[in-house]
Amino acid sequence: MYNVTLIPGDGVGPEITEATRKCVDATGVKIDWDLQECGIEVIEKEGSVPDRVMDSVRKNGIALKAPITTPIGKGFRSVNVFLRQELGLYACVRPCKTYKGVRTYFEDSNVDLVLIRENTEDLYAGVEFQAGDDKTAELIKVINEFATGKKINTRDDTTGVSVKPISYEGTRRISNYAFDYAVKQKRKTVTSVCKANIMKFTDGLWYDESRAVALAYGAKFEWEELSEGVSPDAELVGNVSDASGITYMERLIDNMCMQLVQKPEMYDVLLTQNLYGDILSDLCAGLVGGLGVAPGANIGTEAAIFEATHGSAPKYKGQNKVNPVALILSGKMMLDHLGEHEAADKLDRAVAAVIEEGKDVTYDMKPVRTDPTAVGTQEMAEAICKKMQAE
Repeated sequence: MYNVTLIPGDGVGPEITEATRKCVDATGVKIDWDLQECGIEVIEKEGSVPDRVMDSVRKNGIALKAPITTPIGKGFRSVNVFLRQELGLYACVRPCKTYKGVRTYFEDSNVDLVLIRENTEDLYAGVEFQAGDDKTAELIKVINEFATGKKINTRDDTTGVSVKPISYEGTRRISNYAFDYAVKQKRKTVTSVCKANIMKFTDGLWYDESRAVALAYGAKFEWEELSEGVSPDAELVGNVSDASGITYMERLIDNMCMQLVQKPEMYDVLLTQNLYGDILSDLCAGLVGGLGVAPGANIGTEAAIFEATHGSAPKYKGQNKVNPVALILSGKMMLDHLGEHEAADKLDRAVAAVIEEGKDVTYDMKPVRTDPTAVGTQEMAEAICKKMQAE
């Protein structure tokens, strides 16, 4: 029996949560679900994520979470960002693979990518200074005084500033995670992505450290000169005896976008900073049919939260209409994380079978979105459960 915190979120969250719980329970794995309400209404009423939610996740060490609405440009900060930072969920893991029957331009490419994104640093750290504030003006003057490169050549009373922290520790930790993941999952390549030709002291550091970890894992380098002068003194987190079969590659973020659109089948594990990873994860989801089939996890040393990549879609709330697959596949990832690999594979096969048949699927998975034969959220979940029962 596993104790798992269940956060239904808001918008369509409660509907896809119920669908996912049905499917996870149908695998036969025994789970005691600790239900914790934490949608936008709760947060607006209580002023923040309730302590009871945080206590539950810390106690159980694992949670399945539906989307929670984040106000744009006002109101409280993203709950996702808050949870990642408060719980130390430094690794965001987002698999993107093609399922036969999902409409995509890359149906014949057999896309099977895993994006591993650093969660706690970069511009998402939230260290910002508002335009017009006296402290911002003071900061700009200090930056201009000590800057080694270009200065901020704008008025200090009309300019906002955001700080991009990238640390040795954070970069090595996420690089370690990516290589350990690649070894365990028998992946072939790890590609480190940033913009080091422009941001030499932050993204340059990123490349230095991801190279050091790659070298320590015994990975092959796409270009051997990348390893020259690198000190492999990283503290490794896993068994690296099989890591020699992994190839380490580097791509600049703009080039990576083009490469993924042209030849996504050539890539495997993508290792990214926070902002670049956020952007690339949506691009990768687009390669395989959209956010409706894009699961995700945020993992740290003390806890892990599994959630769909998509948002709360409040306009569809209560309509039993939206595609539940992204959260169901997040549940599959959760089962894998718990060590229930047979159950996870069983759920994945059932999802794949229902999608390929194309009969009991939601409107967005039909060739024509107005197809009257489309089923609802719960009906698709029930079809997935039946596939597992028939095995």
